[in-house]
Amino acid sequence: MACPAGVPARSLSWEGSSDPGRAQQALALLRAPPRFRRNPPTLPARAAGLELRAGACAMAPHWAVWLLVVELWGLGLGAEVWWNLVPRKTVSSGELATVVRRFSQTGIQDFLTLTLTEKTGLLYVGAREALFAFSVEALELQGVISWEAPVEKKAECIQKGKSNQTECFNFIRFLQPYNTSHLYVCGTYAFQPKCTYIDMLTFTLERSEFEDGKGKCPYDPAKGHTGLLVDGELYSATLNNFLGTEPVILRNMGPHHAMKTEYLAFWLNEPHFVGSAYVPESVGSYTGDDDKVYFFFSERAVEYDCYAEQVVARVARVCKGDVGGARTLQRKWTTFLKARLVCSVPDWQLYFNRLQALHTLQGASWHNTTFFGVFRARWGDMDLSAVCEYQLEEIQKVFEGPYKEYHEQAQKWGRYTDPVPSPRPGSCINNWHRRHGYTSSLELPDNILNFIKKHPLMEEQVRPRWGRPLLVKKNANLTHLVADRVTGLDGATYTVLFIGTGDGWLLKAVSLGPWVHLIEELQLFDQEPVESLVLSRSKKLLFAGSRSQLVQLPPADCMKYRSCADCVLARDPYCAWNANSSRCVAVGGHSGSLLIQHVAVSDTSSICNFRGSKKVRLTPKNITVVAGTDLVLPCRLSSNLAHARWTFGGRDLPAEQPGSFLYDARLQALVVMAAQPRHAGAYHCFSEEQGARLAAEGYLVAVVAGPSVTLEARAPLENLGLVWLAVVALGAVCLVLLLLVLSLRRRLREELEKGAKAAERTLVYPLELPKEPTSPPFRPGPETDEKLWDPVGYYYSDGSLKIVPGHARCQPGGGPPSPPPGIPGQPLPSPTRLHLGGGRNSNANGYVRLQLGGEDRGGLGHPLPELADELRRKLQQRQPLPDSNPEESSV
Repeated sequence: MACPAGVPARSLSWEGSSDPGRAQQALALLRAPPRFRRNPPTLPARAAGLELRAGACAMAPHWAVWLLVVELWGLGLGAEVWWNLVPRKTVSSGELATVVRRFSQTGIQDFLTLTLTEKTGLLYVGAREALFAFSVEALELQGVISWEAPVEKKAECIQKGKSNQTECFNFIRFLQPYNTSHLYVCGTYAFQPKCTYIDMLTFTLERSEFEDGKGKCPYDPAKGHTGLLVDGELYSATLNNFLGTEPVILRNMGPHHAMKTEYLAFWLNEPHFVGSAYVPESVGSYTGDDDKVYFFFSERAVEYDCYAEQVVARVARVCKGDVGGARTLQRKWTTFLKARLVCSVPDWQLYFNRLQALHTLQGASWHNTTFFGVFRARWGDMDLSAVCEYQLEEIQKVFEGPYKEYHEQAQKWGRYTDPVPSPRPGSCINNWHRRHGYTSSLELPDNILNFIKKHPLMEEQVRPRWGRPLLVKKNANLTHLVADRVTGLDGATYTVLFIGTGDGWLLKAVSLGPWVHLIEELQLFDQEPVESLVLSRSKKLLFAGSRSQLVQLPPADCMKYRSCADCVLARDPYCAWNANSSRCVAVGGHSGSLLIQHVAVSDTSSICNFRGSKKVRLTPKNITVVAGTDLVLPCRLSSNLAHARWTFGGRDLPAEQPGSFLYDARLQALVVMAAQPRHAGAYHCFSEEQGARLAAEGYLVAVVAGPSVTLEARAPLENLGLVWLAVVALGAVCLVLLLLVLSLRRRLREELEKGAKAAERTLVYPLELPKEPTSPPFRPGPETDEKLWDPVGYYYSDGSLKIVPGHARCQPGGGPPSPPPGIPGQPLPSPTRLHLGGGRNSNANGYVRLQLGGEDRGGLGHPLPELADELRRKLQQRQPLPDSNPEESSV
């Protein structure tokens, strides 16, 4: 047994191939408690074939390996309960409608900056080009300030290549009380940051006193920034130029000199500032220590030569009384120290290096100050987020430890091993300094200042409490966090975390020592990140801001828990079960003697089974199905951590009966496959969690024969009159509907006919003119040209009109006398009427056939012989003309 127990993790193999990472995952999975095994980490598809082999101990008996597994199983109570925890309750935005207040305004976006003043009971909100004042309790609007960047500033911003949709505006990035009468506010002002004051009494902007915001507020609204006001002095960490290439931690305003960091890469290297905190460490200090300001950020590490792009999280600090050096580090920080902030799972080689957000939780004294950080990492193809907890005491130890330095000969960073000069570089002025004649940083020797200039980085790292994250969520983007301390009915103090996500949800968790319990998840916004969070501890109200709206909600909605077990299993320090009223109520407003609460332990078997407790009774639903049909019986569980337990006829159903019953976890329903008469009866679903059973659903199922059997439903004789009345009423309704349909049909037909007539008037039809009156056929004489003449009509074979003098027939007797013969050489008389026959190709080229009227043909009945001879010669000349293309012939 000793051999397998001592096997190092790196010697474990997965399916025969050495892979330490997968072996670690396998061990973690084996160590996981039952609740964790329901949602294990994403493992390869062949996880079912897990095989543990101990490298040098491969010949060990199998019982020893399995004993190792059993040991890991038994010791795995706490190690992995932080991995991808499932919230006990999921509350949608619709279910929050009764407890949430919302504010939004057309044209207002980016509710980024929230500041509470508990004394005045007001919430100040900084958005894009606007500021608001709300009452904390009712979220009623008390005042509005419009602070837009001028048009010319926006034009300059656009000319410099910035976006007029997302960047060239005045984003409010800093808003804090300056004194009891004024607020100090800073905005990006279209990449030309400005700051000014706000009168809290009238909530008006001091527009005549705009100050340059350089170093106080970022140029770019997307860049990280943090700042705070301490005794009239502004401590800010931001980017100091338009390009964002000059990071700075700055102090200005107030009685002291303006102070800032050195522009050196090993001081600040492309940082992303996240948060800051003021800790009054001089209060009650027996060493006479100074107050300190801590800054939290991520930056590119300079100490790792193998990873040039390595990003790490940092914590840095400066002393409030620092005024710089006399010759070296003039008006530069002489107490600037920084250290790496670690949030990792070493067993899995998982490191969270990008700091997203930070929250400072003050205790009864500054010694109990706790910091909560939200981190992100990329692990394989998964996005992971984590929450780590840090104590001020651990940070202080690191800053009092060894320094890190750059070794010129080795060309790498390492621990500083030489003696540390005295007084200790980077320390605040305290009683020891004063006893040795150093009352100010201006009096420090140059060697001390040169040392701290070259050694701002500490060798040791700040590790989280419990040595690992409190919580890890996969495929999630945690954005912001606030924390509260709540005293339970047992007298213990519990820390409750409210964590915003990138898709608009709020996670609520309670810290229980080295692990957390996720109480619930609330949908605050629809696919919008939670941009800001602030908690009013005096009013017990939480505020969250997003891109489009502001939300107010209580930290707990105890009324949604309907039973004692549900209320106690929530393990919410804000809620307790009132035994007298049988309701789940908020702890603050009720007597403790009547309340039941158990946050540390979730076993309700001995808590809620007291005399007089009311049990929830459900009215079963009647369901009738046809035999052979698959029946689905949904069961809504009381929580996401509960399991469904079904009974049929008062007896427990097994988890699965092949061919009969099947529980679908995705649908949360019992499936009765091909229901038969034997499946008829009473079904009850219970939500089982931590030994407690809560009635969830009840069904009375009846199974009838198939479609071949005709089922008749007969009305009782005493109701026959009502049946006939219903039939008559139904017939009347059908008749009215029929008449209505016929009327609509007739009107539709009339409308169609009107439309057809209107369309007909607009159409173009061929013109059909009167045809030529019939006349006796013309019989050609011996001298006529039979090749060209058509004896029936007056057309050539090529379609040309025949206008030939002397070939017209004489009018029959009784007609008017013939006119005198025409004069040779003169034009022929014009016809008095033209008849247009059917036009040939009239739609294509416009040619029409021309015919003389019958009454106009007799004008040349007896032509002169000379004219006839001349015309015959002309006709003979036309004989060779082609007739293949009549379209181009002329009349």
